[in-house]
This record gives sequence, C-alpha cells and structure tokens, in this order.
Amino acid sequence: MNNYELIVVGLPPIVFTTISGFEDETEAVDLPDRTKASGGNHKPVEFTATSFEHHTAERAALEFWLREGRDPVTPTYKKVGTLIKRDIHGNVASTNSLTGLWIMKKKGPDLDLANEGEPALIEWTFSADSVQPI
Repeated sequence: MNNYELIVVGLPPIVFTTISGFEDETEAVDLPDRTKASGGNHKPVEFTATSFEHHTAERAALEFWLREGRDPVTPTYKKVGTLIKRDIHGNVASTNSLTGLWIMKKKGPDLDLANEGEPALIEWTFSADSVQPI
C-alpha cells in the first residue's frame, strides 16, 4: 500500500512510495570562542520522494512543475502542499503543511536488467521553506 500522498492545488494527488525524513534545522553562527550559537533563521527543508514511473498523469504534473522552476522561472513555481501519511489501515496517521514547496531535481529509474519485472521508480528532490504539522 502506498501510504504517502501529496496534495497541491492545480495538480492531481501525487502518491509516493517513499519519502526521506525531514531535517528541521536552525542556522548556526560560529562565535569567536569557537562555540556555536543560534542564528535565529530556519533553514529550508530538503527531502526526496519516489513515485512510480507508470503513473503518467502524476509524472506529467511533476515534470511540468519541475520546469516551472527553470529559466524563465514562473512566479508560481513555489507552491503550498499538504503531505498526508496513512497507516496500514488507510487511516490518516499524520499531516504536514509545506509552504514554499518546489522541485529541485528529478532522477529517473535505474536501467538495469537485474531489476527486470520490478516497478520503475522516479526520485524527486523537493525544497520547502517550511514544514509544519497540522
């Protein structure tokens, strides 16, 4: 069962097979005494997610969104999304709001005959200005 779904206005619901963990990090400042202190600013969050290559409508929407962030960059390339994680019974386990969300990179499936018969997966790298639990 695919337990991760990304909802973004203007795109079909995107189902992911895996999502890497979110690293919530605050900028650090190096002090003269060689210690660190908080810089006060929140760093953008980067994560990867994989989807099935054969989900053509989802793939086309993600590829169009990826192109929005390339020259000439469209003003709407950063989006707001909701990431839903479901448990094994299909119930919502957690929900996160992602703001300033955009796609940084796409990695196509490995082309190896040893993987013949397995579903082809595409890896997407996202950046979000903020991730907040709902």
